[in-house]
Amino acid sequence: MLAFAGVTPGMKIGELIPGGGYMTRVFSKAIGPTGKLYAFAGPVAEGRPPVLEAVMKEAATYPNVSVVTTDFVTVKSPEPLDLVWTSQNYHDLHNPGRNIDLVAANKQVFNALKPGGTYIVLDHSAPVGAGTNSTTHRIEPELVKKEVLAAGFEYVGDSNVLRNPADPRDKTVFDPSIRRKTDQFILKFRKPA
Repeated sequence: MLAFAGVTPGMKIGELIPGGGYMTRVFSKAIGPTGKLYAFAGPVAEGRPPVLEAVMKEAATYPNVSVVTTDFVTVKSPEPLDLVWTSQNYHDLHNPGRNIDLVAANKQVFNALKPGGTYIVLDHSAPVGAGTNSTTHRIEPELVKKEVLAAGFEYVGDSNVLRNPADPRDKTVFDPSIRRKTDQFILKFRKPA
């Protein structure tokens, strides 16, 4: 996945909706001490553990990581980025009650990138024609493409490394029969230089 995204030492990366910090740790090590990772996380609901809590407790191990709080409507980066990455969370931006204009949100990502910068969206695949579903936590790759392209990006390609044709794509991603074995897509976009 890192090779597909073009991750190299010294890069400036924005990780959109970092979850528990798995990819945060991977990116931090891959970009090294001259790189910088901005973890764009939403406000924490009261009573829930903070996003990236484990990574932030290990701050000495990950000194190149900073958390930036966002509402996902406005994505402000402290500096121009080489890459913005989101894993298994793009579908959540469509959840009821969020009221997020995804084209406008993707435009914010576009504005955070350097010319020629890369935007990667990795998510659980929904069946063709399903769009997005907050119950199954899946989204149709074509819907993602449509929204990201409408923000001004160029489509570069996709990777099949996480595809699983055996996934019926009709169950929640948390169903024990498919958990950690879902059909996932990785789409790569570029901000024109």
